[in-house]
Amino acid sequence: MLKKDLQLYKFSAYGFLKNLRFFDAFIFLFFLQQGFSFLEIGTLISIREVSIMFLEIPTGIVADCLGRRSSMIFSFLSYIVSFIIFFFFPKFAFYAIAMIFFGLGEAFRTGTHKAMILAYLELNNITDQKIEYYGFTRSWSQLGSALAALIAGAIVFCSGNYKYIFLGSIIPYIFALFLMISYPKNLDGELKKTGGFLLDMKHFFAETISEFYRELKKPKLRKAIVNSALFDGLFNTVKDYIQPMMQAFALTAPVFLFLKTERDTVIISVVYFFLYLLTSFSSRKAKNFGNLFPTLSKAINMSFLYGLALIFFTGIFYYFGLKSLAIIGFIIFYMFQNTRRPMNVGYISEIISSKVMASGLSLESQMKTVFIAVLSPLMGFLADSFGIGLAIVALSCLTLLVFPLIKVR
Repeated sequence: MLKKDLQLYKFSAYGFLKNLRFFDAFIFLFFLQQGFSFLEIGTLISIREVSIMFLEIPTGIVADCLGRRSSMIFSFLSYIVSFIIFFFFPKFAFYAIAMIFFGLGEAFRTGTHKAMILAYLELNNITDQKIEYYGFTRSWSQLGSALAALIAGAIVFCSGNYKYIFLGSIIPYIFALFLMISYPKNLDGELKKTGGFLLDMKHFFAETISEFYRELKKPKLRKAIVNSALFDGLFNTVKDYIQPMMQAFALTAPVFLFLKTERDTVIISVVYFFLYLLTSFSSRKAKNFGNLFPTLSKAINMSFLYGLALIFFTGIFYYFGLKSLAIIGFIIFYMFQNTRRPMNVGYISEIISSKVMASGLSLESQMKTVFIAVLSPLMGFLADSFGIGLAIVALSCLTLLVFPLIKVR
C-alpha cells in the first residue's frame, strides 16, 4: 500500500509545477514561426543537450557541497533566466544562450530530485514501493503538462504570438522555488566539506570520477543505463515533431470549423491535454505493466521493442499522409515512455549502490543528453531532406540495430 503523506504530495507538487512549461506544446511551432529550419531547430536542441552533458558533473558536485535543495533552487533560477531571454531577445544567437541556461537548469535538476525521492524512501524504510511511488509522482507531472497545454493554447489564442508562453512559464517556476525551500533538510544528503569551495570542487570531482568508474565496472548497470538513456533519447528527439503534424492535420480536419483563425492552436492544446492525461494514467500503472511479465528486465526489454514498433509505424503513417493515425501512434508512444520510465528508475536503483544513487541517475541522464545531442541534428537534417515521416523511420531502425547490445538481463 502506497504511503501517502505530506512529503509525497510535495514531491507530486514539484512535478506538477515543473511541468507547467507552457512552451512544450508549441516549441517547434515557435521556432518555425521565427523562420528556422528543422536543422537549425535540431542544432538549438543539441546546444541544450551538450550544455547539460558538460554541466552534469560540476552541478552534481555543487549539490554535494551545498545540498540538493540548493541545487534545485539554482535549477529553477536558471530556467527563469532562460525564459526571459526567449521572450525579450528573438535571435538565433540569443536563443543559443537561452538554451545554455536551460541546460544549466536541467543539469542542476536531473538526478537530484530522483535522489531526494529515493533517499526519502530509504529514510522511511519503504524502498519496496519505489516503482509505485515514483509512478505516482510522475503522474502528477503529466497532469501538470495536461493543464499547461490548455493554458498555453489560451495564451497563444488570445495573444496570437507564441513568445508569451515563455513569460507565462515564469510564474509556476517561482512557486516551485518556494516549494524547494520547504523541503526537509534531511533530503539534502550528506554535505561534505573539506575546507573551502574550490577544494571541495577538486576533492569531489575526483571522488565522483572514482565512483563512476567503480559502478561502471558492472556490465548489468552499463546495459541498464544505456537501455534507458537510448530510448528516452529517441523519445525526446522525435516527440516534438508531433506539433507540425497536428498543425497540418488542423488545416484539413473537419472540426472546430467555426474558428476562422488559430484552429491549429485549439486542436494542439486539446490533443496535448488528453495526451498528458493518458500519460499520467500510464505512469500510475507502470507497476501493473511490469507485473504482466515474469521479470522486470523482461518488461523493460519488451516495452523497448513495442515503443520502437510504435514510432516506426508512426513514421510510415505520416509518410503516406495518414496524419490522424500518425498522431495516434505518437500518443501511444508517449504512454509507453511514461510506463517505461518508473520501471527503468526502479531497475537501476536495484543495481547501483545507494551511496552513489544520485551520481548513477545523473550518469543515466547524461547518457540521454549525449543521444539527444547526436540524434537531434540528424533528425533535423533528415526531416529537411526527406520529410518528417522517413526521418522517424530511419531513427527507429538505427535504434533497433543497437538493441541486441543493450538488452538487459
